[in-house]
Amino acid sequence: MTDPVDAAIEAAPERARAGLHALRALIHRVAAEDGIALEEALRWGQPAFLAARGASLRIGTPSKAMRQQADFALYVHCQTPLIVEFLAGPGAGQRVEGSRAVLFRQGEALDEAALGFLIRRTLTWHDP
Repeated sequence: MTDPVDAAIEAAPERARAGLHALRALIHRVAAEDGIALEEALRWGQPAFLAARGASLRIGTPSKAMRQQADFALYVHCQTPLIVEFLAGPGAGQRVEGSRAVLFRQGEALDEAALGFLIRRTLTWHDP
């Protein structure tokens, strides 16, 4: 039986697949380094990464309106301060879509240190 997350990534446009695989691997690496148990699932048809005590992360292709700016994206819950914190810290200068996503182009190197900060914060975030 095919893993639904693998199937969703393989169904993405070719220009997004390598980046989506890289983001998935980075999410798992950061979670493992911090001892965070992850569950993978599909949410809104996109691969989602869920931690027991945190907000979910999703990866996927941007909305039609954003496709001229990006080939793939890392999504966080839009009603959190996570993107604002990211941009104020190690994510300064990254391309984002409001408070919901970090945007990437095919072939761009991922800033793993900055994205690791965002992934870690998201997987451990809770509403104060």
